Amino acid sequence: MSIQHTEEKQTPWAVIAIIIAAIIAFVIYYYVISADKSDTIEANTTAVIETVEEPIKVPELPPEIIEPELSVDPTEEDTVDIEPEIILPTLDESDTWFSTKLPELTWRKELLKLVVTDDMIRRFVVFTDNFSQGTLAYEHTPLVTPNTKFTALEQETEQGTQWQWDESSTRRFSMYVDLLRSMDSEMLVQWYGELKPLIDQAYAELGYPEEDFTDKLQNAITKVLDMEIPKEQLELSRPSVMYKYKDESLESLDDAEKLLLRLGKENLLVIKSVMLEINEKLARSR
Repeated sequence: MSIQHTEEKQTPWAVIAIIIAAIIAFVIYYYVISADKSDTIEANTTAVIETVEEPIKVPELPPEIIEPELSVDPTEEDTVDIEPEIILPTLDESDTWFSTKLPELTWRKELLKLVVTDDMIRRFVVFTDNFSQGTLAYEHTPLVTPNTKFTALEQETEQGTQWQWDESSTRRFSMYVDLLRSMDSEMLVQWYGELKPLIDQAYAELGYPEEDFTDKLQNAITKVLDMEIPKEQLELSRPSVMYKYKDESLESLDDAEKLLLRLGKENLLVIKSVMLEINEKLARSR
């Protein structure tokens, strides 16, 4: 009887204890476990949102390099681009210009004594014009004439006196060939271009105001380049004071071509080489 009473008294307290434990468990669950899950979900959600809302990265272009503008002095620019004007003398006063600059043309300055320094441009134009046509204007030659005269080898045969070409007589032209060979062909063509107005003026005085003297000059050079060099020793005849070639094909040559023959094989080869170089540079300068 007494035992039952005790159990009845203890039962409400047990129930109350269980209820209190449940409440505590609920509180722990709600505030601790539930809070942890909420933080995890919120963190995951934030991560997702941040991943979604993260802007697309566009590759940056390299910065444009802007070079600083250099200030150019107009006066300096004009000095670089514009060549200095060449002031030419008059045709009548051109000998002074030539006499001053002529030593720059050759390293064999001692040979400049062969140059006629009187009316040089007109002499050059007149002689070249005549030479291109096959004639020799000795009174207008730009070079002094050799002092040594032409000689021939004379021998007596059964047929009479015979004359042959004396190759040693060509030595009288050696200094002239050396002068030509020593000249700076580049500078020579440059001078020709600079003096072209005066050359044209001198050419117009001959009666060719509309023609280009360069054509006449190249014709004269071509005459030299086309000249054939005889392979055999030349035989001569002397019907009078003057010698003549026995070979009619040689005797029929014009005076300019005969002059080239008298220069001799070695000299003519040198002159051909120099004329070829000048002609090529002259053609490029046109």
